[in-house]
Amino acid sequence: VQLQASGGGLVQAGGSLSLSCEASGRTFGGSTMGWFRQAPGKEREFVAGINWSGSISDYADSVKGRFTISRDNAKSTLYLRMNSLKPEDTAVYYCARSTKGYISRRLADFDYWGQGTLVTVSS
Repeated sequence: VQLQASGGGLVQAGGSLSLSCEASGRTFGGSTMGWFRQAPGKEREFVAGINWSGSISDYADSVKGRFTISRDNAKSTLYLRMNSLKPEDTAVYYCARSTKGYISRRLADFDYWGQGTLVTVSS
């Protein structure tokens, strides 16, 4: 499985961005997926996760109500819609495939990672 993340950029506080993660390989549709982020000098952290069908999602408290994770299995693509962005959302965002059948927040439960896309939110 290869994951290609895109959509990052520079946005002002309060603005919006949409990230995409295109997957190659046949296992995307049956896999739980997640978005993580890593700010400069900080550890990589869970942002959002979604089950294989898109019927269940989970969010970090810091983004709940502002970010929306979704997927299109026909297009093998994972999305992250980010609204009301804050400077503290500035980070490299990564998509990843989980080895679990449930939504996990643990980095160790993800085996394939995208290359990351940089999101910068200016104040």
